[in-house]
Amino acid sequence: MIRDPKDLQRYSAKERSNHWVVGISFILLALSGLAFFHPAFFPLTQLFGGPVWARIIHPFLGVLMALSFLGLYVKFKHLNKMTPADHEWLKKAKNMVDGNDHDMPEQGKYNGGQKVMFWALAVCMLLMTVSGILIWRAYFGFDVTLVRLGAVVHAAAGAVMIGLIMVHVYAAIWVKGTIRAMWYGTVTRAWAKQHHRGWYRQVTGK
Repeated sequence: MIRDPKDLQRYSAKERSNHWVVGISFILLALSGLAFFHPAFFPLTQLFGGPVWARIIHPFLGVLMALSFLGLYVKFKHLNKMTPADHEWLKKAKNMVDGNDHDMPEQGKYNGGQKVMFWALAVCMLLMTVSGILIWRAYFGFDVTLVRLGAVVHAAAGAVMIGLIMVHVYAAIWVKGTIRAMWYGTVTRAWAKQHHRGWYRQVTGK
């Protein structure tokens, strides 16, 4: 892909790598988790070498995703603090969905919807990690009541997280020019000016 040298850098190679580790880990965890959740999905265990290996690999993938997400959280939490402009953006989100995003409140690097997504995923990740430890009986011996509670929380948080990621992916595809930011690390100036005017002003000084 030929890119304009005037394009703006949105993500570094390190940030993109971190994102893809989280993303790939999540896909593998979702597939193996669904296999454990319902018999209809049990054949998915063959992707991991069978049910025994799927059971062994799943929690270690969870550790990898949790640590990788922690890196993203530390890096981007300050950029995802909600502001009055974000609340105003959320009130007008329907305009964005309808394709009329020209009159949306000026946003920084992330808009209100992206920030809500960030914090929702952070909460889900925390619940998944804590509950995952509770039910990891190969290394931990918690009381059976805690194990049962952990299993319910883990399944519920996992279902919510799958839904959130589906929305995240759909939004990235729907807003043309967004995916290239995570592939190549850059966006066009026109894209930045239209969708994140505050960030555009910050990085260009205009």
